[in-house]
Amino acid sequence: MPWGALRASRHDGAMQQAYPGTLAELPRLLAASHGRRPAVIDAHPDTQGEAWNFATLDGRANRVAQGLLAGGLERGACVAQLSADGPQALALLFGVAKAGGAYLGLNPRLAEDELAFILEDSGARWLFCGPEQAEIAARLAARLPQLEHRIHLEIGDALAPPGEVSFEDWCADQRGDDPLLPIGPEDLAAQMYTSGTTGLPKGVQLAHRSFFAVVRSMRAAGDPWIGWSDRDVSLHNIPLFHIGGLWWALTSLAHGAPLITLPAWHPAQALEAIEREGVTKACLVPAMIGMLLREPRVRDTDVSSLGHLVYGGSPIPVPILEEGLEVLGCEFAQIYGLTETGNTAVCLRPEDHRRPELLTAAGRAYPGVELKVIDAEGRELPSGAVGEICIHSPANMLGYHRRPEATAETLRDGWVHTGDAGHLNDEGFVFVSDRIKDMILVAGENVYPAEIESVLQGHPGVAEVAVIGIPDERWGESIHAIVVPAEAGAPEPSALIEHCRGRLADFKLPQSVAFAESLPRTPSGKLQKAKLRAPFWEGRDRQVN
Repeated sequence: MPWGALRASRHDGAMQQAYPGTLAELPRLLAASHGRRPAVIDAHPDTQGEAWNFATLDGRANRVAQGLLAGGLERGACVAQLSADGPQALALLFGVAKAGGAYLGLNPRLAEDELAFILEDSGARWLFCGPEQAEIAARLAARLPQLEHRIHLEIGDALAPPGEVSFEDWCADQRGDDPLLPIGPEDLAAQMYTSGTTGLPKGVQLAHRSFFAVVRSMRAAGDPWIGWSDRDVSLHNIPLFHIGGLWWALTSLAHGAPLITLPAWHPAQALEAIEREGVTKACLVPAMIGMLLREPRVRDTDVSSLGHLVYGGSPIPVPILEEGLEVLGCEFAQIYGLTETGNTAVCLRPEDHRRPELLTAAGRAYPGVELKVIDAEGRELPSGAVGEICIHSPANMLGYHRRPEATAETLRDGWVHTGDAGHLNDEGFVFVSDRIKDMILVAGENVYPAEIESVLQGHPGVAEVAVIGIPDERWGESIHAIVVPAEAGAPEPSALIEHCRGRLADFKLPQSVAFAESLPRTPSGKLQKAKLRAPFWEGRDRQVN
């Protein structure tokens, strides 16, 4: 039964229960206060709206926790998920927390070598995989002896392969009582891998507080933000392996708002879910908003239930924003933050979107969050001066897993140095103008050139290579490689792209290749990527798209 039809019988007003401090506590509180109300509604086409209530979610999380503990899970150890999201994935997330472990979401789009590196680096002994990832999970288990446990999540109507352990059967064999371990806000809750300029992904370690601290600060300040309540219905379509998806899911559930989960992003399915389930809040990256607006049915779909659309991951083109406001008829709020800041630290609120001069701003800091802009020597700059944006948030990361030097470089005296260039205005709004680091944003996905350059450098026809992001009207940016050919001559661009395929995730593949006799460098030999980027970004106000 659609959740929109059930809402009419519910009480008015926001949920008054205590706001949680840990992932382990959250399902326990919700089971007590909202037990029989829907928690997760799977919008997978094959399940036709299968729903778990809060009591079921908590009970299944208890069995996951007991199974992990019986299998010898150590405190703070990583448990990996490689699948689409859904009720079982959320039960896994909370079960890992109740067992004192760290949730590790894996992007199914990554290549096998990339997944193997993350699993080996994290030390994960448990891998929960979906039906579409069964084959690659088996190959990973064969090459990584540390993977002692492989359990299959059932997504839609797809069951575990014959002879393999299914999630439901495994849960049925476990005790159902809550282990009630002492889990604190500073304990490790999740380890999320983000690529780095060295070419190797880094495990961002986030404490339980990272997912609740900012909202707690807002509640303490009497700030309603976007007015969350247990009458909301939330669209969950950014995956849990992404900080935005994990934070959004936990924030929704913490307010008693059920999640409508989509197995993958399909604009038509998203519109159908909004209309059928009466979705009131959604979180999208700008590329998704653009695709939603291009969907032929968008103007014929009843989206009147949608009250707030939160967007982030990259700046939004003003024309898309203006069209979205007109077509969807809801309030828009932009959020800005990093995995290292526990997601959002800054917000451009709905009322700010009514001021044209602020439409290119990222927003202002939330209560409890501080911003500053510094120069190359670390001196704080006045408003209007461009420098590196730094964030001091109660949600900031613990550090990078086994990367003390990288931690010390990024997290200094409680401030996360973002690597983004920008400025503050006199009202405290931050404007992001460029990136100090070389990161490329492709449809909200962070892509670092060093990874791609390392792979391309392995092709015999490449002497030197530089990878940059160039404007792309659909995806925000696309990946462009500039290659200095080896003496034998320039290979075909298609051959270089195929060389990357299988070694990198598809979204990291170059979309275009150009050839040059040499690459611009400083007298000391440092590559000048700004010169390579300049022709593509000429005439644009911002060097991000």
